[in-house]
Amino acid sequence: MAYRLTLRISVLVILACLSSNTAAISIETLVMPGMVIQDHAEFEKNCSECHAAFSKNLQRDLCLNCHDHNQISEDIDARKGFHGLFPQARKAECSSCHTEHEGRDADIVGLDEETFDHKFTDFLLSDSHVTTGCNGCHEADEKYRSAVSACFGCHEDDDNHGGELGKECENCHKETNWQEADFDHDKDSEFALTGAHMENECNLCHVNQKYTDLGKDCYSCHRIDDTHNGDNGTTCETCHKTTAWDESAFNHADESDFTLEGKHDEIPCESCHTGSKLDDPLKMECIACHRSDDEHQGLNGEDCNNCHKPTKWAKSIFNHKQDTEFPLLGQHKEQICQACHKGSMYDVQLEVNCLNCHEDDNIHKEDQSSDCGQCHQESGWNDNVIFDHDFTDFPLIGLHAVAPCEACHIFAGFHDTGNRCVDCHADDDLHKGRLGEECNACHNPNDWQLWVFDHETEAEFMLDGKHTDLTCRSCHRSRSGSRTEIPKQCAGCHRRDDIHSGQFGSDCGRCHTTGSFVNPGRPE
Repeated sequence: MAYRLTLRISVLVILACLSSNTAAISIETLVMPGMVIQDHAEFEKNCSECHAAFSKNLQRDLCLNCHDHNQISEDIDARKGFHGLFPQARKAECSSCHTEHEGRDADIVGLDEETFDHKFTDFLLSDSHVTTGCNGCHEADEKYRSAVSACFGCHEDDDNHGGELGKECENCHKETNWQEADFDHDKDSEFALTGAHMENECNLCHVNQKYTDLGKDCYSCHRIDDTHNGDNGTTCETCHKTTAWDESAFNHADESDFTLEGKHDEIPCESCHTGSKLDDPLKMECIACHRSDDEHQGLNGEDCNNCHKPTKWAKSIFNHKQDTEFPLLGQHKEQICQACHKGSMYDVQLEVNCLNCHEDDNIHKEDQSSDCGQCHQESGWNDNVIFDHDFTDFPLIGLHAVAPCEACHIFAGFHDTGNRCVDCHADDDLHKGRLGEECNACHNPNDWQLWVFDHETEAEFMLDGKHTDLTCRSCHRSRSGSRTEIPKQCAGCHRRDDIHSGQFGSDCGRCHTTGSFVNPGRPE
């Protein structure tokens, strides 16, 4: 009885407080288990900011939506950062780790630096980083995730190069020891160290810690060592090697496009390199140096090496068979060069076809091809004139093989003659064009009177019954074109014989046979 009375009094007191204008306390505040942290204090009077009524499953979404500016959701989706790499953090309720309502100064992060496993972050600790304290990288009052992961972000003050080598410290340094540098000049730069360069100190080339925008050519460093004062150009490596500056190793055959042989190997450099710089490009054609020695006055062209050798200028070694596409045979061998090369020898390239020289001798004029060699020989224009007709589009077989050329080639323009039967035998066609123009369908070149034609195979219309005794003209009555095209249905020829006037259709074979049109056959 006393318990009930106490309960009623308590309820009345609560209702009185809620109804009072001076009390600003909600029922959620009265049942709240404790105060939230300072950063959440502004949401303390509105429980729905963090809690969903009667649903714990929605509380995680409320947390993530509110903390979206910290990219926690993105980390979970991308599997990065602690919340994306730690398995429990990806799927557990936020409140399972971050407990609230424990006071304004409560630590709801709960990070234990002593036991925290850094492998669940985007920066795996290795070597010297393992023994480095957390405050070595993580600034006080800064979020842990805001720490930079690039070397230069932490070690900028340790950079003795003043930023000249860029910000990628890992190209030279290791995590085991900052002072331990590992730089392979051959692989990690565009200038491989060879010869005496491997023994030099870095500052001999990198003066005042300058590592960028350095010249990579020899002259950039060795200008003061040039005893030629620039007269031989700036490509020092043409003659010098990195093993020793005083050691000259120029090989004209290997290091230029002009091999010194014969007399060229005995003359001094200045004979050709008359200018002040050896690296000035020189023309390598013979005529460039020997124009004054040309006894032909340019008529034989400027390719002196076609006839002359560097060993002896006066000896000619030109071989027309090997050095041109036109070997001199027969009467061509006896001709002087000027018989064909009437002007400059090489300025005007001669065509190798016969008509280039023999156009005036061509009795066929423009009616025949320019390949005179099909019939004529180089031993003589009229000697042993032959022609192999098998190499044309019309090989000669049968009676064609014994027919004289003039039988088909009436004029000298041989190549204009047609190669179809009707081109020559139109007047011999007893069918007067009714069977088309493809004479070879029945006839063959052995004899015009010998002919064979299988009507069923080649015309797709079998001749049987009364059709057997008919002449070709019985069906092929009119002149046709290149091919014979007549209907193959009965009605095509027998429409006038149809006493039914088309009442039973055009397929006469349904009732009649080719044996007798009058007596109908029995349909199958």
